[in-house]
Amino acid sequence: MHIEDDTANWLGIPSPLETSKQHILLLENEIAELNLQLRAARENIFKLVNMQAQTESDRDEALGRLRERSGEAARLRQQVRDLELTVRSMDRANEDLRRQLPDGTRGKLR
Repeated sequence: MHIEDDTANWLGIPSPLETSKQHILLLENEIAELNLQLRAARENIFKLVNMQAQTESDRDEALGRLRERSGEAARLRQQVRDLELTVRSMDRANEDLRRQLPDGTRGKLR
């Protein structure tokens, strides 16, 4: 159905030019909003990348401390094993010495 221009004005129907202008305004507003959202998203991405870099740095530092402590713990475990061996050896030596004592003096030592 074709409506005459006079009738369109009388009915309040916008012309194709007015419709196009309205559509252009809507698109411009939407593009402006999308640009704001894009800018905010880029800022968020930048912050997240920095946070990840800091987290990786903290992780690497913590892993380094963990390796140091792990090495220290291994050395301490070795010292404990060495001391336990020494104690057992001394206990055996003491027991051998107690056996060499006369029977009456054994009960007095401890």
